[in-house]
Amino acid sequence: MSLRVPPIVQFLVGAFLAWGLAQLLPQPAFGSPLWAYAGYGFILSGFILLALAVLAFVRARTTVNPLAPDQAQALVTTGLYRFTRNPMYLAMALILIGGAFALGNIAALAAPVVFVCAMTELQIKPEEHALQTIFCEAFTAYRKQTRRWL
Repeated sequence: MSLRVPPIVQFLVGAFLAWGLAQLLPQPAFGSPLWAYAGYGFILSGFILLALAVLAFVRARTTVNPLAPDQAQALVTTGLYRFTRNPMYLAMALILIGGAFALGNIAALAAPVVFVCAMTELQIKPEEHALQTIFCEAFTAYRKQTRRWL
């Protein structure tokens, strides 16, 4: 299985899907404008999580290129990576959830669901295969103790 659709493209497709669903199906909508503020909180949290996750890779001096997991120099298992194996993708999902809230549209919540499913099949599973090949027992142990998403 090769990696062909960069995660950022999948994220942008998810964002466009959320926006499109909100335009196509303006109802049902969230009843209160407070949902928009909650959405901004999710978006901010997602960006912070993404920055921290990338910083952990930079500190470990390993590749952050999602299309080349076979070039990984280190298996990062500390910090955020103790709680989720994919904090970068989780951050993107949080941003999409926040976007749906900010749009005030319940139908837009389908986008993060589609994103998580697509990322799991198109990106995470091939990454896991590459990491298993490189790090063998260390990755097996990490996979057993840390969830893929949450």
